[in-house]
Amino acid sequence: MDISNPRRILAVSLTDSTQHLTRVIKELTGSHPEQPSTSLAGSSHNLSLKTAYYTAEVPIWLDLISTPSEWADSFLAPEAKEVLEVLGGLVVVFSLPVKSQTDKTKATRELIQNVGKVVKDGLGGWSWDGVGLCLGVGEIDDVDEWEDCCAEWGLEFVQVKSQSVASRNEFGEKTGIPRALEALESNDWSLASADDLGSDLEDFEAELGIGKDSDGKDKGEPDLDPESLDFGFDREDFAGLKQAIWKAGQENEEDFLNGEPGAADGEKDGGDDLNDEEIRKLERMMVKLQAVRDTSAGLPEDQRKRAAAKAVAEVMKEL
Repeated sequence: MDISNPRRILAVSLTDSTQHLTRVIKELTGSHPEQPSTSLAGSSHNLSLKTAYYTAEVPIWLDLISTPSEWADSFLAPEAKEVLEVLGGLVVVFSLPVKSQTDKTKATRELIQNVGKVVKDGLGGWSWDGVGLCLGVGEIDDVDEWEDCCAEWGLEFVQVKSQSVASRNEFGEKTGIPRALEALESNDWSLASADDLGSDLEDFEAELGIGKDSDGKDKGEPDLDPESLDFGFDREDFAGLKQAIWKAGQENEEDFLNGEPGAADGEKDGGDDLNDEEIRKLERMMVKLQAVRDTSAGLPEDQRKRAAAKAVAEVMKEL
């Protein structure tokens, strides 16, 4: 299978480790990264991956970090959300300090911790379906400190030595650049496109019977643009309805699971209590809203709003 639009790899290092980043990229890809300006930061280089299951040209975005904390803050800002969404790999390259408890050691730890913060808070931590690697360049023998430091942030440590060494350790496992390539090859690089999400949404609509007639109009449904609905709801009405239903569903679900009466159950004198069937009905409506929200997450704003309007209209039919 040829993956035509793969996810991306972000490869970073401290500014003073540019030579190590360049070397690692060259060994991973087989060619030196092109430097469009005086800095490697902001450039891109492709990694060709070919396995028994897929082939892909995975773009590697290169970045140099001068202040790790500021870099992490910028990648955790709302403006960087779209960048994080397409990342399938994160590679940190650093020089292994010969001595512990030095300024270089402190700077390297700070780099790993802040990249790990982006993995944890921006990419989802252990739930992220990507690969995170820390490539330490150096000849030191005791690397337990760095293995532990990287593992703490959900990153795999791989030592890259400059001298020619065996590519497998005593357990028969690959080491160095071959191990890094093995980890990258085992990853899923398929990137869900807006078209794919749109197709999922169409399948969901078909299941609900909302599809299109041959003339392109919604089957059995009025124009569902909130601003042109005949019964007078605008976008704010839809947002309010959705919020109210969501809140009510959460409250009733909590009470139901805890075996406690909900607010509506406590109003027996008013005849407004919910029976089991009504609770299940409300839960089904919540599932519909949640499904539309999930399947339309990557669509343009206008398509997301239309999908939300359709879901709300379907819910209103059941109320």
